Order: sequence, then structure tokens, then C-alpha cells
Amino acid sequence: MAGGTIVTSSKAEFAGHPKGLFVLFFAEMWERFSYYGMRALLIFYLTQHWLYNDEKASVIYGAYTALVYIAPVLGGYLADRYLGQRKAVLFGAVLLTIGHFLMAFEGDGSLGQANPMIDIFWAALAFIIVGSGFLKANISVIVGQLYPRTDIRRDGAYTIFYMGINVGAAVGTIIAGYLGQTYGWAYGFGAAGIGMLLGLVVFIIFKPLLLGKGESTVPEKLEAPFMGIKFEWFLYIIGFLAVGVTWWLVQNQAIVGSILGIFGAILVAYVIWEAIKMGGEDRDRIFAAIFLIIGSILFWALFEQAGSSLNLFTDRFVDRQGVSASIFQSINPIYIILLAPLFAAAWTWLGQKGLEPSTPAKFGLALIQLGAGFLVLVFGASAVGMENMTPVIFVFLIYLLHTTGELCLSPVGLSAMNRLAPKHMASLIMGTWFFASATGNFVAGLIAAATGSEAASGEGAGKETVLAVYSQIGWISVAVGVGVIVISPLIKRLMHLDTLADDELLGQAEGPGEPQGAGVHPETRPHG
Repeated sequence: MAGGTIVTSSKAEFAGHPKGLFVLFFAEMWERFSYYGMRALLIFYLTQHWLYNDEKASVIYGAYTALVYIAPVLGGYLADRYLGQRKAVLFGAVLLTIGHFLMAFEGDGSLGQANPMIDIFWAALAFIIVGSGFLKANISVIVGQLYPRTDIRRDGAYTIFYMGINVGAAVGTIIAGYLGQTYGWAYGFGAAGIGMLLGLVVFIIFKPLLLGKGESTVPEKLEAPFMGIKFEWFLYIIGFLAVGVTWWLVQNQAIVGSILGIFGAILVAYVIWEAIKMGGEDRDRIFAAIFLIIGSILFWALFEQAGSSLNLFTDRFVDRQGVSASIFQSINPIYIILLAPLFAAAWTWLGQKGLEPSTPAKFGLALIQLGAGFLVLVFGASAVGMENMTPVIFVFLIYLLHTTGELCLSPVGLSAMNRLAPKHMASLIMGTWFFASATGNFVAGLIAAATGSEAASGEGAGKETVLAVYSQIGWISVAVGVGVIVISPLIKRLMHLDTLADDELLGQAEGPGEPQGAGVHPETRPHG
């Protein structure tokens, strides 16, 4: 190390990044293959196989996706305190593999909700939810651990990682969606299970390339006996008990909303309390992270219409020219595959020039583009008349604007959470980020339920209802985005980027609230 610049061996890198990044890239790619492959089919599975009406199916969908994003709080806490991120990811992958294969057991569709196999369906969702909780936040944390906190490659690395997510999402959506709607649900969900199994294998085989990152900080505690077994195995039992609790919760969606409100208030209060105790610049950085977390709730509440109300809208009111509606779920990840390298290069180039927008400003831009996407669809559908099918070009346009918005928020948010969080709170802050996604997803289910209240009663009435809701949320998103941009300089000051230092540069005697940054080379400071 010289002047704050971290020197790494070229043998440990590929394309300018640690090889471990690409291990995580492929493991997450297959996990997203399974998750989004199943997600593309889920709303149709609920309405066409289990025969739920649109409103109830949307609420179930929202509760399920919300729980997927709540669970990382438990997984992140256990990883921080005991398991370490790598073992948490491994355990999560095992649970996910079980859950996705259980989805392939569908039973007699003609019986609808009277089918006894519906309990297997709830169990499958529970395994997927808890498995995501152990894997989702922690694999993102390992990405950050591969880089010093001030490494200017971090935003680019998270964008590459995010690209891996969307390669899996695109391929999984196309393959699982096509198989599920063409040959039968079991084929689509079975393909998702195979994808998850491949992700598990990749993560196990290439473990050495992670260079010891993500390991437990208390390995002796994991080996110690507890209630007659190793403590590590006791933690895994807690994971399976969580599956049982989730099995009940996913069937009682109203309880999920109450949990989000109560647990969310407790979680934010705890994070704020910890920040106040630390004081100084770390406190301010956590406050900035909380602002970004809260701002992301609105984004995900609207963005996640894709898998529910927008999926159904595409199926019923869009001139799809014979293409299955679930296949359109691949548009967003395909756009990301094409655009992510451009965004990664643009952030790096602008950063080197000192012109990169700040992280909160990027969030504001994301909300503006998200709202504009809905308004474009409303315009296109209204222009041809309520009695006519909407031209498919407007579906491509809404996904384009939502994708560019997503690239301004999601990978940037992942990077910001890891950069702003003190080391001992890394997974907790990342879990809180995903908890915000949980809240957004639950609200998304309620919004989708509002759009679906009349959708089945008649094509014209249903289309008009959906477009009225989309117009309203579109304008709200644009207005909030403008407001976020206006106050972004204040939030950027709270981030104290000019004094952010790598953990390796901090003296042992330095308290958590003291200035951090002596010796940081100017070129290694993060931009935005």
C-alpha cells in the first residue's frame, strides 16, 4: 500500500476486478434464474391454477415478495453475529433449492383452492422466502468485502454484479415462463429448481476464489456445544423453524402488513439508536443511508407492479402478437444486460471528471424515470382508445424507463449501503435496505389489488381502472423525484465522502465517531 492506494496481484483479478466477483456473479445469476423464472409465472399460477381473483392474487403476491425482502434481516443478523456471510449464503441456497423443487408439485388444477396440494405450495413459498433471507443480503455484502471502502471500482463492481442478476432473470423468465405457460406449471417451476441447484454448485466449487471473505468472526462459537449439538447446527434449526412460521404467515397476508409496520419501526429505531451512540461522521452516514432506504420504498412499490398488475395488463390489454405474457417479464433484465455496462462506464468516467451525480441525486433521477414510464404507458393506451388493444411498443417503453431508473437506484443503493455502514453493522444495514424493498413490495401488492378490482369484470372497465391508477402514481413519483434532487446536496454532506477511509487505514485507537481519512489517496475517494 502506498499513499492509500491498494496494490493487488493481477493473478487474483480478471478484467480489473477480483475473480471472486465473478464467482458471486454466477452464483447470483443462477439464484435469480430460479427466482425470476418462478416470479414470471406466479401471478398467473395464482389466478389460473389456484383460481384466486385478481385482487386476492395480487395481495398474496405482494405478501410473498414482501416476506422475501423481510427475511434478509434475520439472515443478515445471524451472519453478522455468528455464521459469517459465506455459510449463510450456502444455507440459503440449500433452502431455495428445496423450495423451488417443491413448486413443481401442483396437483389437480381443476380443484383450485380445494386441492390438498395447496399446502405444498405454501411450503414451497416458505422455503424460498427463508432461503432468500439467508442468501440475498449476505452475497451482496461479500461483493463489498472484496474491495476497500474507498475503491472507485465499487459502483462498477456492483453494477457488474447487478448485471449477473439480470442475466439470470432474463434467461430464467424466458425458459421457465415459456415452459410453464406452454407445457405446464411443473415444467416451468422445475426448470427454476434446476437453476437454483446450479447456483449452489458454483458457489461450493469456486469457494477458494473468495479469498477467505465472508467467514465467521467467531468460528470457535460455531464449534461450541449448545443444547447437545454444535451451535452452528442450532442456527440451522432456527432457519427451519423460520420456514414453519413463514408457512403460516404467507397464508395470512393481513398479518404481514402489521409485521411490516411494527417491525419496521423497531428496526429503524434500533439503527438510529446505534447511530446516535456512535456519534460523529458514522452517525451522519447512517442517517444518510436511512434517507436512501426510505426513498427506495416508493420506488419499489411502483416498480414491482411489473410482476403483478403490469403482467396482467400485458396479458389482457396489450397486442402481444401471440407471445406469452410471462415472456415480457424478460424485457427489464435484457435491458439491464445491455445498459448496465454503459452505466458502469458512465459512472466511472463521470467520477474521474468530478461530474458524477451524487447518490441521492441518482435516486431522484430514478423516481422521475419510474413515473415517466407509467405516464408513457397511459398516454399510449389512451391514444388508441379504451376499446382497442394497446400497441406493444408502449410495454417496451415503460420497461425501458423503469430499467434506466432502476440502474440509477438499485446497484448504486447496494454500493452506498456497504460504503456508509460501519463494518460491524454491514449486514444489518444491508438487511434494512432489503426491508425497505419488503415494504415497497407489500405496498405494490395493495396497489395491484386496486388495479385488479375491476379487471376481470370487463375489458374496458378493467383497462380504465388500471390506467387511472397508473396515471396517479406516475405523477406522484415524478414530483417526489424532483424533491429528492432538490435536497440531494444536504444528504450528500451527511455522507462525509471526503473523510471516508478504508478499514485497513484506521488506527486501532480510533473511536467510531472520530475523523477517518488520514492518508487516503485522492484517486481512491468515492464519487457520488
